[in-house]
Amino acid sequence: MTIVHTEGIFSHEVSVCKCPGSDPNDWHLDLLHQRLFQASISKPKTAFTFDVPDHFLIDALECKTSAMSFYQKLKRFTNNAFPERVPVEELMRVSRLWRDLKHRKWFGFGHDAGKDPGDGGLSLFCPACPQPGLNLPADWKVWSDRDTVMRQYVIDGNFTAQHMKMNKPELDVALSDGKGYMVSEGPYQNHLQQSLDSKERSTCSNHRAINAANINKSNLRSTGIGATAGARHGCFVPHSVVGFQKGERYMNTDYSICNALGYGSERITKALVIYDVGCQWSVNFWSRVKNSPSLHLPPALEIVPAVGKFHLAAHKLSFFPRYSLNFVKGAGHLDGEILETLWAPFNKISPTARSMTQAHRQEVYDDHMRDSNWKKLVGLVPSLLKKYKTSNKCLEEMNQAYEQLTAVLDPDKVSGWELDALRAEADRGDALDIYLLKGHKGRSSPTFHEVQIQLMKNPMTPFGSGGSVAWLAEGISIEDSQDQLRSKLQQLPNPMSTSQEVKISVKRQRLSARIEKFHSNGQAFFKGLEINGAFTPQDDPEFCGKEEEKEGEEDREFWGEDDGYWEVPGEEVEELASELMSIWMPSSIGSAKLTELGLVDLLKEERELRIGQANDCLDQLRTDLGNKATLYQQNFWTANSTREGTRTKKEIQKVVARINKHVRGYQRARQAILRLDPNVDMAEKYQEILPNDLAVSKEVTEENRFGQGTSKLAWFWMMEGELSQLSLQGGGLMEEFYRINWLKARARRDRWKEEVSLVRHEMLWTCLWFEYHKDMWEKRALQLTGPG
Repeated sequence: MTIVHTEGIFSHEVSVCKCPGSDPNDWHLDLLHQRLFQASISKPKTAFTFDVPDHFLIDALECKTSAMSFYQKLKRFTNNAFPERVPVEELMRVSRLWRDLKHRKWFGFGHDAGKDPGDGGLSLFCPACPQPGLNLPADWKVWSDRDTVMRQYVIDGNFTAQHMKMNKPELDVALSDGKGYMVSEGPYQNHLQQSLDSKERSTCSNHRAINAANINKSNLRSTGIGATAGARHGCFVPHSVVGFQKGERYMNTDYSICNALGYGSERITKALVIYDVGCQWSVNFWSRVKNSPSLHLPPALEIVPAVGKFHLAAHKLSFFPRYSLNFVKGAGHLDGEILETLWAPFNKISPTARSMTQAHRQEVYDDHMRDSNWKKLVGLVPSLLKKYKTSNKCLEEMNQAYEQLTAVLDPDKVSGWELDALRAEADRGDALDIYLLKGHKGRSSPTFHEVQIQLMKNPMTPFGSGGSVAWLAEGISIEDSQDQLRSKLQQLPNPMSTSQEVKISVKRQRLSARIEKFHSNGQAFFKGLEINGAFTPQDDPEFCGKEEEKEGEEDREFWGEDDGYWEVPGEEVEELASELMSIWMPSSIGSAKLTELGLVDLLKEERELRIGQANDCLDQLRTDLGNKATLYQQNFWTANSTREGTRTKKEIQKVVARINKHVRGYQRARQAILRLDPNVDMAEKYQEILPNDLAVSKEVTEENRFGQGTSKLAWFWMMEGELSQLSLQGGGLMEEFYRINWLKARARRDRWKEEVSLVRHEMLWTCLWFEYHKDMWEKRALQLTGPG
């Protein structure tokens, strides 16, 4: 007899037991007692040690080793020089028998051989998913709301898992058809014959899931597979994996979803179904179920369709709030893309399974899905602990961001938005459109000059004489002029043209005259103090981009309307350029020296002016950031022509230039404030602005983007104080900007709050699942009457 072992293939003489009482016809049982699994029953000539099929199954699951490769390894162990001389090729058939016997034993059917496993009876499912009668308390309907015990599924297709047509399908023998994760072949084929093939194209986006439905390959029996899995932990749902014949059609996915929704979900009345094309699939789903005799759903079941966060970005913007997981009550924190990660190991075995028989391919896929769920099961406890820590931390951060934003908003407006959010959660559908930005393309945004005029109407309260306030205001104005000239120089080429050099020379000469006059007038306020160690102003290079302005536009603003005539200056420009000269102001000296000299009033005056300057810059910065976001959302992304897109791009460049200008002005004001009042509270109120803080608000420009679970606004959107309070009278862009951010901040907080609650429940459900199976196996042990 040929004996196959993990170390090689050997030939041994084997004699049949002829002891008194032995039956020669049962000698295959003697081989089993010796841990030898025979290749046939009646007259076996080949036997495998139990270690061989065990090793092969683990190699197939972990290393994706095919039967041919594994057997070639055994042949080389036996005869590395001439492996082709080694006989025996029964490994594939023996491994199928071994796999089926082991699974029936593991799932308890070896103890009750007369009981049929039924659909999905040889499969594992998620211990943390709610399953009435299995891991839910007897009174779960009393203390659990329907959102908490909601089933959460994700469905997706894999077009790599193709299957070729068989030459002799009548010779195919199924050992566990429908007992695992793939559906029973007979009822599924009947369903396909009874279903209507509706060739519909997606009205949302050109997704492969729908538009590939018309693809047909004559040499393939199946163009791929579709599976339904738990959205929270990624466990495949038993008896819900289907094959595709002509791409991913609704007749395929409907069968998978209905089987999944009916598995272990008795008395659960709500389910979340996440599908890449959920927006299109859900439109006629109920009518398809009603018209099909093979599709069945639990009674009184409410289905909430959604789209995974990664795929949702490719859908129409109007579909975003209606199918986003961010706005599904009870969903917790989900991305809806976990099934994408599960396909990676299956893609490695697809080439091998492509040419298998239907039954063998079904068993191989069942085995890998069962192993995937087993790994999820054994790693569930540390996974839940990690989720619990993460969700608590994120809940604290999102709740803090929500409360900070709420604190600076009009309570009446917030109350109205709260009612809108509650109504949207209850009604869904069109009510969820509150999460979309309202407005029309072409609506004019407030310009910098309009905002500047409005801010200049705010009176300031000086502590000293009016002359000193005017002198300090002139110093701040000179700093702004220097900043403007430095910015202008960065735009010019090197070397400059003659005309450009003339204009710059005139500007430098006039700016130098202003600085000299300013210092001369300041002697009266500094009481003859000589200031040494003057510093050269430095701009942050992060905020010194080119400003793309019309020639002369900023010049008129800076020099006045009557300064349009240029002439060459009569004198050479000073060695130190006027835009680099230091301005002698109280902040140049510092609070300690000013207090010592008795210039406290002057210190207070500049500090208040600088605070007003910082507030103005921040207010203008918020406005222009809102303008920039709106330009991207309403004009740039929706431009119908290259000309329109170019014009909008230039408008955005102008807004970016103003944003950088506001930041540089704020930085100068902040540095002066901290020198005049080195107070910790002041430093906390007026924080440093980083480049990341100036990113376009994606709540406005990319409302359907992926990755919104932990987004929050920069600090200057949530400042305390009168100047940072929203002026919401009459609505407008800023009200809409804050409304969208507040609604999404609230949704993020609620989803993380639900996540914490769900993880706590999942910990309980997992413990009850293990207790249930412990009791079940103890009962089997007590019922055992013989060896086995």
